Parts: sequence; C-alpha cells; structure tokens
Amino acid sequence: MSGSVKALALHAIHAAASGHVGIVMSASNVVTTVYANFLRPGLDRFVLSAGHGSAMLYAVLKLAGYNIGDLESFRKSGGLPGHPEIGIDGVDATTGPLGQGVANAVGLAMAEKIKGTGARVYCLCSDGDLSEGVAFEAISFAGRYKLDNLVLLWDDNGLTIDGGALTAIDMPGVVRSAGWRVVNNVDVDDFDRLNKVLVDARRSKLPTFVQVKSVLGAGTSLAGKPSAHGLAIGEAELLKIMRQCVSGSGDARWAQVAAGTVKHVNQIAHTIVPNPVFKNDKTEVSTRELSAEYLNLLFANGLNLIGGSADLGANTGARVEKSKLIVADDFSGNYINYGVREHAMGAIMNGMAAGGVRAYGSTFLVFADYMRPSIRIAAMSGLPVVYVFSHDSVAVGEDGPTHQPVEQLASLRLIPNLNVLRPANKTEVAWAWQTALNDVMRPSAIILSRQKFLQIATPSGTDLSNGAYVIYPATARRVRITIIATGADVPFAVAVAKKIGPSVQVVSMPSVEKFRGTSQKFQRDILRGFVVAIESGVSAPWFEFADAVCGIDRFGMSGDGQSVLRAMGMDIDTVAADICKKMK
Repeated sequence: MSGSVKALALHAIHAAASGHVGIVMSASNVVTTVYANFLRPGLDRFVLSAGHGSAMLYAVLKLAGYNIGDLESFRKSGGLPGHPEIGIDGVDATTGPLGQGVANAVGLAMAEKIKGTGARVYCLCSDGDLSEGVAFEAISFAGRYKLDNLVLLWDDNGLTIDGGALTAIDMPGVVRSAGWRVVNNVDVDDFDRLNKVLVDARRSKLPTFVQVKSVLGAGTSLAGKPSAHGLAIGEAELLKIMRQCVSGSGDARWAQVAAGTVKHVNQIAHTIVPNPVFKNDKTEVSTRELSAEYLNLLFANGLNLIGGSADLGANTGARVEKSKLIVADDFSGNYINYGVREHAMGAIMNGMAAGGVRAYGSTFLVFADYMRPSIRIAAMSGLPVVYVFSHDSVAVGEDGPTHQPVEQLASLRLIPNLNVLRPANKTEVAWAWQTALNDVMRPSAIILSRQKFLQIATPSGTDLSNGAYVIYPATARRVRITIIATGADVPFAVAVAKKIGPSVQVVSMPSVEKFRGTSQKFQRDILRGFVVAIESGVSAPWFEFADAVCGIDRFGMSGDGQSVLRAMGMDIDTVAADICKKMK
C-alpha cells in the first residue's frame, strides 16, 4: 500500500518539478499504516507536522477518497499548496513552519478531550520539528494533561538540511521525562511492530511517542544524505522509482479504505454569544478590569468558551470568577493554565479551534512576540481564536523596557486577517469581545491596559462597526484638527484637544482594520482638517491616515507609568505644542 502512496506522491513532485522526495521515501509506511489501519474517518485526526511532506499527505488523501482535486496541480498557482493548509479536504492543520504541527496536534487532542468524543489524534513529526522549542513546549504540556488520545510518530532519520540532526541527544528520554509513554527504535519497514505499537497506544493512560527509525530518501541514489531532503535526484531516476513503486494490490486495498471514508467536515464552532448589559460606572478603571468583568458576565449568561493564560490569568483579567480549571483527570472546566508557554499556547489554541472548540488565551502584549508564528498561522488558516493582551504600553511602568510594548501594536496590525481591537471604555470593551467572538473567519487580539485611566463615554447610539467614531466633538463651528487615538490614549488625546482649543475633535479608533474597510467618503467625513494620531507606540504606521503622529519611537525605561510617559514626551503640554508646531 505504501508503494501506491510513494508512486502518487512522486508523480505530483515530478509534475511540479519541485517538492521533497526524502520524506516520501522514508515515511510513507508510517502514514499508510495510520490511514489504512487506525484512522476512523470523520472522528480521528491526522496532522503532518513535517509539512514539507505534503505530496505524501495529498497522495494518501487522494487514495483514501478525500476530495482534494488534481495532484498535478501540486505547487502550481491555484493548486495544491507546497505545504498543507486547512481548507483542503482531510487536512486538519496548516503546517510547514516546523514544530507548529506538533502543538496543533496537542490542541486537537485537547479539543477532543473537552468534547468527550473519544477521538484520537495521530501526528507525524520530523527531526526538524523536534528541534523547535514550540514542539517541546507542547509535548511537556501534553504530558502534564495526560492526553492519552494523542500519538506522536517521530520519523527519526538523523538528518536535516544542513547535516546531522541536532535534536536532543536522548530524545526518547526527554519525551519520557515529560510524562509520555515512549516506544523506542521501531523500524519503519516493520509493519507488524508498528501496528502493535499503535494498538497498544489505544490502551495507554499517557500520550504515546514512537521513535520510527528510517533512512531519508530510502531507495534513491542519495539515501541517507542530507541532499535527499528535496528534489535532488534526476528525472530518469525519479521516473524509474515511480514505476517500481506502482502496486495493483496496494491500489485495491486503498479502494477499500476509500469506500469507508466520510467527507471531512470543517468543525469551526459558531458559538452563540450572549450580549449582557454592562453597567460599570467607575470614573477611572483599567480596560483589563473592564474586560474581566464583561467576560465574567458572558460566562454567567451561558457562553461556551475555553479560556486560558500563559501563567498570567489574574494579571490579564483572563481568569474570572466563572472560570473553572481544566485538569488532567477532569476536562469539564473552561480554563486552561498553559504555564509559561506563550508560543505553544498560541499553537495549541489553533489546534483546539480546528477541532471545534472556541478558545482564548492571554499574556502581556510585549510577549505577543513569543507567539507571533502561531498568530500568523491562525490568521492564514482563518482560525477564530482570541488573544487577550494586557499591559499595553510603556505605562506598564516599573518593570522597565523589557516589559513595555512599543512596536507590538503596529506589528500585530501588519498581520493580514487579524482583528486588532484596542478599546478605550466599557462600551468599546463589550464591542471588542462581541466582535471577536462573533467572527468565525479570523483571529482577534484584544489589547488592554494595566493602568487605570479616565473613562470618556461613547456617545449613545454610536455605531462602532466602522472601527472609529468621534468621541469628543469640537465645540467650534469648523474642525481644524482631528486627533486619532486608541485605548488608554483616548483620554490623553481629549486632554490635548482641550489644551489646543475648541476647533479640535478626537476620534476613537478601536479597530484600524475595521476603519480601513470603510468607504473613502466615511473616512473623509470623520477625519477632518489636519489629522494627528496619538498612540503610545511606534509612529510610522499611523501616516496611513494622519498628517502628523505623536508616538514613541524608542524603547521605554524603568519608573512609574506616568513618569515614563512624560520622559517619552507623552505629556499634555509637550504634545499640544508639538501639534501646533506641526500645523504651522
């Protein structure tokens, strides 16, 4: 059967004149065994973390009866992509950036535990996957939660592109120490033993890690060499190997597998989101407090959502009164303690979302950098996870520049298909959560303050769906200056407007992305006169809308929040004078 997989995968690579031969020849036996003997279509999941083996996965899916289209479109414009992507029938995770798929598989396994389906998750990973830190973050998490429905199969050929693989010297020992059942040294050609190992995994009370010993590019002239990774063999040899791999009996067995395959269903959850009345009337309050209060109201009104944090639930307002901790022997709760694993938290949430569980996770905004590869994959895959990022500016204060985000807001806004929502008051906080939870096509980042600040009310009846509105109107007949601000910078912008004079209005813009999507007429109507953006972060991106920007283009410093802001030039007198100077 694996010969049929190899022949079809090599055919796709030949048609593309591009692809990865090595993994096709070394790991097809493993994927064949999983799909032919263990994967229950419509229930169990398979993740190819070694996404460069996409031709092998597409060949298996084609033979198993999934509707993936023409294999000859592989790596061509509009065809099957060079690495697997969600949206292709049978593909359970977008993979390719190494290590992500391992964590996605952990998230899928967690989702199935939460749903109580009894489904199992199988994942094939490479030496490269296990060299990435995110993979071990996820492996240690899975061990802590005893995800006994997870099987990780390591294609151990000892090589990566640059030479010998630099995984841990004793990788099985490392994984065993993380709380896994480990099976060592299974020969890739020993189908009987591989089958027995996977049968035994069904009875294990721990996640199972299988070391499958293989030879990269086995059966080619480059077998066992790093160059076997890609397409380094000549066309004549490639065609010869394809012919040798063709198997009529294998095709017949695959036809039996295909007969039992059911259509893959996209399981992204459409959560019913309540909209409770939000009554917080504090004059000064942080948006992390407002977010926690509103989130608790959502849970009290029946929201089905799994929360979590990378060890900062109380600090970010992500763990609330209605949160119930999920633990290894009880998955009935609604909150996960991920530990200090920002990167894995993001990738695990991606797996959970792909498995039909809506999830949010939280940390400080500055640590969004640790999560960025997972956020990018979520946006690319259209996975509606929610990130709760608090401590959103240099006003964090005493922890100093390492913990004071400056470039992170702008960086997140650069990611396509990501909602970035920075609310300024209770109305905007409620809108941010409603927007994030009702959007099933993209992830969302809710950006929150640590510090308390003056609340400027949103005018009654305001439509926030455009992403921006006038929160402080000019009192003069003619608007000479419009100040754009977001989040905790809004009351500061209002104070600056009052300092300059009656012809200044302030626009709150909780969502740059939503505003960007509005008509040119709406944008002209709201951004009147000389337009200035004020935000306590890097200034350059704001020139998309503004004539001038008052921002922070350097790292912060230690000190209390207000002292740091003043040192950065973010005080009322300085900014007001700067705006007037720029107008002239």
